[in-house]
Amino acid sequence: MNRLNKITMLAAVASLFGAVNASASNEVYADFPITLKGYDGTSKTSVSYGGQMARHMLHNGLKKAASSGDLDKMNMYFNGAESVPILDPKSSDKFPIKQTKVEELSKGKTLIKKTYKGKVIGWPGNMTGAEVIQFMIDKAASAPKGVDPNTGFNYPQLISKFAMGAVFYNQACTNYLGDKKLSSASKPNDAPYKKGAKYTGKEHVWDEAFGYWGAAAHTLTLTPKESYEVAKKKNLSAADYNKDGVVDAGTEMTYAHAYYASGFDKGGKTNYLETVTRAFLDGRKTITSADGNKLGWNERKGSKGILKQAEIICSNWEKVIAEAVFKYAGSVYKDLEKMKDNKNDAKMLGKYVKHWGELKGFALALEAGKTDRSSVAKRLTSLMGYGPWLPNSSQVVDISSDGNYVKDEASSLETYQLHMLKIQQLMVDEFSVKARNNDMLGSMSDLAAKLGGSGYAEND
Repeated sequence: MNRLNKITMLAAVASLFGAVNASASNEVYADFPITLKGYDGTSKTSVSYGGQMARHMLHNGLKKAASSGDLDKMNMYFNGAESVPILDPKSSDKFPIKQTKVEELSKGKTLIKKTYKGKVIGWPGNMTGAEVIQFMIDKAASAPKGVDPNTGFNYPQLISKFAMGAVFYNQACTNYLGDKKLSSASKPNDAPYKKGAKYTGKEHVWDEAFGYWGAAAHTLTLTPKESYEVAKKKNLSAADYNKDGVVDAGTEMTYAHAYYASGFDKGGKTNYLETVTRAFLDGRKTITSADGNKLGWNERKGSKGILKQAEIICSNWEKVIAEAVFKYAGSVYKDLEKMKDNKNDAKMLGKYVKHWGELKGFALALEAGKTDRSSVAKRLTSLMGYGPWLPNSSQVVDISSDGNYVKDEASSLETYQLHMLKIQQLMVDEFSVKARNNDMLGSMSDLAAKLGGSGYAEND
């Protein structure tokens, strides 16, 4: 092939990719123009959520570090540092990642400063969200690979699942999409978010909330299965939207609750990923259409207004967390069923406490949203307790004044199984979950009948 033909072919390929990207551009959370009046910088787009993606890197790193026994390392990912390596997503030949340091996405970010400030009902000690995570980090440092066999606490799972809710979900839905930030007076659309910014107040508020969701910018061009595979680093073609040969950790990856939404949706019963991501995109289009002016009534409260889109986002986001509670309650039930014949099998016990840690972490996360879920939190705590049922029929019931766990006698294995089914029913009743992965509710009536009245005693 001569040089002229090669040039012609390359131009045709470039034209094809340009056409594909142009046709998909209205489905991608990117390239929204500068609308800020008086902006005289060189940026061509007002989109910015690097700080949120840096916190996804910190969260992923904290989860990895929680099994290391290295307290300083864990604290670095929770409290931030000047230079922090990205531990996950880890680059490989099959799935190359563009960035290697957290600060390449945004400098000076922490998790601790953005963690839920309310008191956590489902964890003993009357602690705030940040205090709970710090307490878990301190305990993880002395637990073999982050798992304490004496209490059944799997700290990497507990920390990760709670932190996703206590930071990402909480910040997005109680802060950036909360009534104060979305009100017409706060962070106005006819003024910069802060001095020297390239974006308006409302533009940046919305972008930051989108970043916490954890979806790739081009998620609406993917199937839930593809989005899930991106999170698992198993589909480079789906991840690399701009076809530059590497995956941008800030815009082309799937994280956190967007990953769980992908997992539920690929089962075909739900559409959380598209629903939430599209509401974010529609809301951003509405804000951009105001062209740097104050948002009017329609732009705030109309059918495509940002208040309506925020309600769609946060109600479905909460359902994703509730779906995870439902799923892992089913996993715990099935693990206990297998343990009936051999309660002391180490491998089986490890799998059980992993699933319990995921269940507990997601249950705690439900407390961190905009809606008061204290009654649900109290019921969940009553059913699962502060710690898991253990083979020696003990369970963590409190934390002493010197910071040690207090244990007491637990219910029977089958009674605890019934509690897991009650948790699944609670998620159906309170949140109308639809995916219902690991649905074990069909076993409820038989188990309840077998246990009789004894099966209904819950933890105080």
